[in-house]
Amino acid sequence: MLKYGYPLNFRRWIDDNGHRLKPPVGNQQVWLDADFMVTVVGGPNGRSDFHDDPVEEFFHQLTGNARLLLWDRGRYEWVDLREGDIFLLPPHVLHSPQRLEVGSRCLVVERRRPAGEHDAFQWCCARCGSVVQRHEVLLRSIVDDLPPLYEKFYASDDAARRCPSCGEVHPGRDHEAWHRTLRIEGDPS
Repeated sequence: MLKYGYPLNFRRWIDDNGHRLKPPVGNQQVWLDADFMVTVVGGPNGRSDFHDDPVEEFFHQLTGNARLLLWDRGRYEWVDLREGDIFLLPPHVLHSPQRLEVGSRCLVVERRRPAGEHDAFQWCCARCGSVVQRHEVLLRSIVDDLPPLYEKFYASDDAARRCPSCGEVHPGRDHEAWHRTLRIEGDPS
């Protein structure tokens, strides 16, 4: 028998789960017990953390537009995901998805992690890029495992969110303030 069932109508699945594709979590896994984590992510969401994923991530921007903020080669860089785009992100490229459009939808596919392999979520200084806090986790469920990491960071005091290099205090939950401080050469936004 087919372990994951017969084909499903993806548009209908998205419609049926649309109420789950909103903040604060904004994502839902299609199958919970497969070798691939097949997730639909909805907008809007803004964030200031970066994901360090030990495996590749495949993005298909189904509706609306999004941006990935990368920290790579010692600098911040934007990758635009326009409706219909696909993108394959290599392992360990620090990225922060920004889905600013209400109702945007993105399909993200990634392998389950090899045994003992950790994901990391880190918050960096918007001014200089230094790591302010980093939390590693054995990721089992994108939906269940992430909120406690965010809450731990948000609950930390200013001293724990102070950049060790330049002294800038990360604004915590206020991702908009973090983005206002962010400086990227050649970025029109």
